[in-house]
Amino acid sequence: MKFGKCLKRQIEQSLPEWRDQFLRYKELKRCVNAVPGGCPPSAAEEAEFVATLDAEIDKINAFFLEQEEEFIIHHRELEEDISRALGRRAAGLVTPGQHEAAVAAIRREIVDFHGVMVLLLNYSSINYIGLAKILKKYDKRSGAVLRRPVLEAVLEQPFFETETVSQLLRECEAMMEAVFPEAPEGQAAARRDREALAVAEQSIFRNTVEALLAMEDRPPLDLPDSDWLRSFQMASPIPTQ
Repeated sequence: MKFGKCLKRQIEQSLPEWRDQFLRYKELKRCVNAVPGGCPPSAAEEAEFVATLDAEIDKINAFFLEQEEEFIIHHRELEEDISRALGRRAAGLVTPGQHEAAVAAIRREIVDFHGVMVLLLNYSSINYIGLAKILKKYDKRSGAVLRRPVLEAVLEQPFFETETVSQLLRECEAMMEAVFPEAPEGQAAARRDREALAVAEQSIFRNTVEALLAMEDRPPLDLPDSDWLRSFQMASPIPTQ
């Protein structure tokens, strides 16, 4: 599958308010196609293209950092909710049924939160892949050598530094254990939540795997979830056509 289709599907699966925050891949392709083939661009033309890329990277960075900050705040709020729920049970302030209802609500919120964080990790990787694809097209058409220096700079950009979100994701999974119900009837619902979470992750990351497979020379992605992506790719090979 071509990268443009992978990106389009990823945008469609994202939250509505996220859809304008992805790399404008089609517009950048038009910029590349406007470059006369086999004719090196002038310094001004190349500077204009780089400025367009920089504007896209700035947009992606700003959105990523905004989401990351919101995640940190929401993670803290969930920890406080769990602490209060467990404290009320320990103090005998609620019945077992009331406690199970309270932690079930928290657990559903954790599942939703986990899913949004997975989306942001995928947002990071899919935008990086898009930049790599556009730069390769530009260099091939113009004879320039922008791809390597630009991508090396991208590796230092905030949207590529995903360790904070990855750590929050791991802690979110630990939260699920903290609110795992004790009653057998509640455990079945909790297991369904976990299964839904796993299915959602696979669906979201499948697009990233397809995008990687669409690249003739895949860049080495040093993303926190790249090992997971590679294992998923080996377990579920995806056709490139």
